[in-house]
Order: sequence, then structure tokens, then C-alpha cells
Amino acid sequence: MESNYAEENVSTKQPKTRKEARVPGQNGDQERTRGAQAPQGERPQAAGSASLLSFGLPKAARIAKRADFLRVYQQGVCIEGRFMTVFFLPSGREFHRVGITATKKAIGKAHDRNRAKRLLRECFRLSRRELYAIEPKCDWVLNARRSISYAKLEKPLAEFREILKKAGAKM
Repeated sequence: MESNYAEENVSTKQPKTRKEARVPGQNGDQERTRGAQAPQGERPQAAGSASLLSFGLPKAARIAKRADFLRVYQQGVCIEGRFMTVFFLPSGREFHRVGITATKKAIGKAHDRNRAKRLLRECFRLSRRELYAIEPKCDWVLNARRSISYAKLEKPLAEFREILKKAGAKM
């Protein structure tokens, strides 16, 4: 004689729901406003607004299309370093653009790839003075290498600035 344990011991009846799940309090049922709580004049600066100090990399300064990456790989100049491989190609634009890659084969886990891309993006951003001394303006593709996973910002930044000197000499 087979016995079905679940049928005998587990209830199939749903528990009764309560109308008020919260304990009523002094301010319990007041409707909250959505968004920022500070008044308009005291509100912190909005995320999308232009700031006096622009530390980010604008979208126009990024390479996003695969075709642009491939063009830089195929027609550009390659300089290898310990932490990164840099490809660059004169673009004829009025500003430098950057594309950053960190492959699963080279770096591994997603959080390590994200860190490597952040480091390379920061190297590019902190080297603006050196970059804008280079004419003509170029499209840059920075490929992360495995050794960048174990580095702090100073070493990749110094290496990128050395690569920029070499790139300026090749122009």
C-alpha cells in the first residue's frame, strides 16, 4: 500500500490574507512623494546635467560600433605593453575616441573584466593633456592584458603615457 506523504501531511489551503499588513502608526498611511526629497533649490545636481568639472568620458568620445573597432584593428598601428595592447588610427575628427576591450580569454571573470575596463578608461581620461598634444586626432582601442588584474592605477597609467609618447613619435 503506497502512501503519498505530501497529500497526508502538507496542507493545500491558502492562508487568509490580512487587509492591513503594516502596523498603523502616527505617519503610517501618508503618501510619499516619488523622487528627490529636497526642495528644488536645495536638491543635489541631477545625474544628466552638465557639471562645472567634467570628469566622465562623453559618449561622443567612445567607440561603440564593431565596424569602428575592426577598422582600427586592421588599419591602425599596434603598440604592446605589459598591461595593455593599444591600437590607434588617425580619424580626422576634432577629438580622440576610445574603445576598450577586456576579453574572457585574457582576463576571466566578469568582475575582473569590468575592473580592467575601468582602469583603462581612467588611464585614457587622466591622460587628456598628453592625448591632446597628439595631432591628428585618433581612434584608440585599448585591449586589457591579464597582468592588469593585479595592478593599481599608477602602473597602467604610466605605461599608457609612455605608449602615447611612442604614438606621438610615430605620427
